[in-house]
Amino acid sequence: MRSYISILVLLAFTACNSSKENDSVPYVIMLSVDGFRWDYTDKVETPNLDRIAKMGVKAESLKSSFPTKTFPNHYSIATGLYPDHHGIVLNSFYDPSEDRYYSIMDREAVEDGSFYGGEPIWVTAEQQGIVSGSFFWVGSEAEIKGTRPTYWKKYDHDFPYVQRIDSVISWLEKPEALRPHLILWYFDEPDHTGHKSGPDSKELKSKIEELDSLIGYFLKCVDELLIKDEINIIVTSDHGMASISDDRKIALQEQITMDWVEEMQGYNPNYNIKVKEGYIDSVCNELLLVEHISFWKSTNIPARLHYGSNDRTLDIVVVADSNWVGG
Repeated sequence: MRSYISILVLLAFTACNSSKENDSVPYVIMLSVDGFRWDYTDKVETPNLDRIAKMGVKAESLKSSFPTKTFPNHYSIATGLYPDHHGIVLNSFYDPSEDRYYSIMDREAVEDGSFYGGEPIWVTAEQQGIVSGSFFWVGSEAEIKGTRPTYWKKYDHDFPYVQRIDSVISWLEKPEALRPHLILWYFDEPDHTGHKSGPDSKELKSKIEELDSLIGYFLKCVDELLIKDEINIIVTSDHGMASISDDRKIALQEQITMDWVEEMQGYNPNYNIKVKEGYIDSVCNELLLVEHISFWKSTNIPARLHYGSNDRTLDIVVVADSNWVGG
């Protein structure tokens, strides 16, 4: 499965009692559940997410930034900038100005702060004297503007979710001077299950129930904290998920003359292409013959996508139609 149309699920729970006088700095804890499509809470019973929505607010119409990928959108959430402006333009990309590559699988690149533009919220917090923590949030493993969160973790895909919860709670149990007032943390599901089994599968529904139960455990732990009435919780996601099938695949590299191409970065459904000098119109003419894709020269991308001004988007941007695989 691949993510195409992506609408954020954003649930906010304000536990503060507005009638209570409180001069202390409140706490913000934001959890991202990767690939959690906006309507997943309608597919199965999710009492804990429903509780958050009932006691706070639930947004129905937020949309991801283009491209709807994990790294660009998580860093957009942290900075408030479009990927074109903060520079994480795909999960993996080529930077022609520096002649270097970034990949989510490349530890050296992920931890290199020079790749990350803008100012993530934990940097702003730390520079204002507010202690922050990050558990696997994109960008937090790098030193950006000379700053990291006070508490941060090197990404470990297999680190158990319950232990992630326990670690976040342990941060909130620290003495006031050491306690983070801003925490961003991350679950890699249901993205993996959605890709493997599809957004309408029984496996996906089971995973949503599991995640809701974990969030219930987290809420129970929060309720036991002395500072529970000062904590604000946000549950969000980076993108959604759409169904695909083997009969809706586009072999993009077989549709264009690869001898004319210097770089093709990305993977389903988004690709950025750098073309050899003098061949951009020739490649575009070949792409015109390919069905079930959209493509643009980077200088002519629709304004609604807020994309194409960064050198890392290269010369041509290609995206497969919804429910189609480009590869």
